[in-house]
Amino acid sequence: MPKTSARLLSLLSLLQARRDWPGALLAERLDISPRTVRRDVDRLRELGYPILATKGPDGGYRLDAGTELPPLLFDDDQAVALAVALQIATTAGAGIEEAAVRALNTVRQVMPARLRRRIDTLQVTAVNRPATRPDPQVDSSVLMALSSAVHAREVLRFDYDATAEDNGVRPPPRRVQPHHLVTWGGRWYLLAWDLDREDWRTFRADRITPRTPTGPRFTPRELPGGDVAAFVTSRFQGSDGTGGWPCRGEVILDLPAEVVLRYTREGIVEEVGPDRCRLVLGSWSWPGLAATIGRFDADIEVIGPPELKAAFAHLARRYANAAAVEDEIAGGRGGMDRILP
Repeated sequence: MPKTSARLLSLLSLLQARRDWPGALLAERLDISPRTVRRDVDRLRELGYPILATKGPDGGYRLDAGTELPPLLFDDDQAVALAVALQIATTAGAGIEEAAVRALNTVRQVMPARLRRRIDTLQVTAVNRPATRPDPQVDSSVLMALSSAVHAREVLRFDYDATAEDNGVRPPPRRVQPHHLVTWGGRWYLLAWDLDREDWRTFRADRITPRTPTGPRFTPRELPGGDVAAFVTSRFQGSDGTGGWPCRGEVILDLPAEVVLRYTREGIVEEVGPDRCRLVLGSWSWPGLAATIGRFDADIEVIGPPELKAAFAHLARRYANAAAVEDEIAGGRGGMDRILP
């Protein structure tokens, strides 16, 4: 029989792996008697682990939630995943950066040497998109209040600082049925049904000041399309009222579909041959769409619409003019030879 300390750790690990454990099955897995299982469960309770005894034909045990967080056991993969998640959390914009750093240091200190070496070599650097202003930080208490209202399905009231152009008049609080808390482009948003405007709305969490108490419970409405990610994406794409980009075009690229798919998140890619594919993509402007497609560095056949063809011609003239200016600067002395093979 293993030593008591090793047995207790094995028992705790099993209790964390699933919700309910029959006592006989625990005894079999640990190769001990049911009486020893009962004694070991009592020892874990003395250490602060809230273990409940379940009734039934077999009887069993369940690791319950307690008033304090007792020590936890993680396998190697869980420990690495936790360390990676904590490193990424430092740039989540959720107001938990300092706590995430402290938690990572705490986890690292108690790791065995083999895992500590793995974590020390896995340094994750999360780089935000270049922007004129940094993404706003959201107080973690606000995120907890929003997520609690979503979970409890309770009407939420909050003050919303939508713009700075309110002429000094404070708008009335918003009343919504919160549906989901989502992240988009480094920012947090609340997706909700606006009771006063009778429509779906997305609110920036950094501009929300929740009011208490929350309102009555409600039955959630069905989200159009049923997919949260698709719905939120459509709300942020374009402004033509159709939920899509204002400029949308179709081309054939002389590249394999698998290559184009690596660099296209929002487009539709269809294979038309071993080294050709059809790409349907959208953008805010026709020149912007043409420039985005041009980055694939492949021959392009424009299927449509005519505005996209005109945008390619417009960019061709612009690039030709830029090349001519460069050639003048080089004094016609083989300037282009420096960049052409």
